[in-house]
Amino acid sequence: MGEQRIVVVTGASRGIGRAIAVELAGPETHIVVNYNSSPEAAKQTAGLVESRGGTSVAMQFSVADPDAVKAAFKQIMDAHGRIDVLVNNAGIAKDNLLALMRPTEWDDVMDTNLKGAFLCSQAVIKPMMRQRYGRIVNVTSVVGVIGNAGQCNYSAAKAGIIGFTRSVAREIISRNITVNAVAPGFIETDMTLAIPQKSREALLAQIPAARYGSPEDVAAAVAFLASDAAGYITGQVIHINGGMFMG
Repeated sequence: MGEQRIVVVTGASRGIGRAIAVELAGPETHIVVNYNSSPEAAKQTAGLVESRGGTSVAMQFSVADPDAVKAAFKQIMDAHGRIDVLVNNAGIAKDNLLALMRPTEWDDVMDTNLKGAFLCSQAVIKPMMRQRYGRIVNVTSVVGVIGNAGQCNYSAAKAGIIGFTRSVAREIISRNITVNAVAPGFIETDMTLAIPQKSREALLAQIPAARYGSPEDVAAAVAFLASDAAGYITGQVIHINGGMFMG
């Protein structure tokens, strides 16, 4: 590997993505903080990365836009000559019951949450194969395994990420590139804080750990999977949910 580790974290302006970017930061690491619509929050993430001794840049592009993804990763490669770690974290939710769901609500979630992981992974795969090293970590969700009423689009996209992870892992492990996923359960973020209190209490009752998770709980697992120590682990899904689902 080169002198500086080049890491791309999508959807890193807040929540789990921000925690991952900060956890992966260090004196020998350059973090590309991707965001789509929150430049100030992304700059805050970049500042937190730099406070840990690393270098960082906030980069705006939609992971659902093939041309934007291609251009962004070309820019990263032109600047650094390599990409060592990709964390596919960007995601959105547009919840609705199936009977009421509009096709645009389905398409928007699939395009960002699943197609985005495909586009970004495809953009890094050739550079990683040439350098014979890479770590790809995809962020799925507990609802991609157990489902959730009102989230058939989100659940389908997150389940798709699991199949995608396992298939790509088989394709590229011979090049010393691992592909794994983390599946967070109920994590305290801006997105989950918007859930009504009664629903939050019902969710808590399903968690044996009797507490919600933190973004840092997820970030710690991502950091391990992105490390050299995890070089013989690929195609795996690590569940981070306090015992809400065990499988």
